[in-house]
Amino acid sequence: MIQHVVRVPLPVGEDLVIQKNRIGSGGKRLCIVTGTHGDELEGQYVAWRLAELLRANPQKLHGTVDIYPAANPLGISTMTRGIPMCDLDMNRTFPGSTGGSMSEYIAACLMEDIRGADTCIDIHASNVFLREIPQVRISEDTAEALLPSAKYLNMNLVWIYAAATVLESTLAYSLNMADTPTLVVEMGVGLRITRAYGEQLIKGIFSLMVHMGMWDGPVSPVAPPIVSSDGRVSFVNASCPGIFLPTARHAEQIEAGGELGKIVDPLTGTVRETLRSPATGLLFTLREYPVVYEGSLLARILGGA
Repeated sequence: MIQHVVRVPLPVGEDLVIQKNRIGSGGKRLCIVTGTHGDELEGQYVAWRLAELLRANPQKLHGTVDIYPAANPLGISTMTRGIPMCDLDMNRTFPGSTGGSMSEYIAACLMEDIRGADTCIDIHASNVFLREIPQVRISEDTAEALLPSAKYLNMNLVWIYAAATVLESTLAYSLNMADTPTLVVEMGVGLRITRAYGEQLIKGIFSLMVHMGMWDGPVSPVAPPIVSSDGRVSFVNASCPGIFLPTARHAEQIEAGGELGKIVDPLTGTVRETLRSPATGLLFTLREYPVVYEGSLLARILGGA
């Protein structure tokens, strides 16, 4: 059943409407949220595929699945990361306020609608600059509570990051603080859909639903993820501007000192910098957009993987 979560009038004589697809009724509730950033489209495939499979097998569902495919519909329509009218990152406005600005009001309504779910999965897709392997990101403060569920999602990596880097204005943080367990999934790259990653997560969602007692259909076995902390992750940044040409392959192992890529200067025909891996491990983040500046993130390596 398609339901309206929030409707806000726009100055152009139209309404901004956020909708959800509620499948099933009663029992435990699982929420799937995506499209908070308009340039992250990997979750669109997951939302479609999940709804398709649930609709085809309603007798196997024992509970409620709420699918929110477009938390930022204007951003998706305009290929804009934030809310286009105010150039605001929607994932920096939670928990919002019903008495605040339009973006705060939308955030508050979305929060209220999801609050109380047994589990929420917040799907992201990096951005147009970086490509990520399928991973779950959880903070140190919530790791004990969320890690058992994260292991069912069939992702390659569970990255437990330092609590000091947590942004308190995100949907996931706000929901976790409201006692609604929320897992953040990152995979793929902005403005693209990687169907293999989507299918991988779909298997994980059904595996989690079996664990929650919400699904009695057959599920494929899921692979245990690598579980890592910030201490095992090495970052590689550009020290000069130019065009980044990677030589290492994303999602593969790299040796310490192995070449990651080069930053070249198209004007002079020279190589400005050769980047090498600071550690042996899994190259789980790699620069996708080739134009770089000093300080641009080029890669992340999970050491000891």
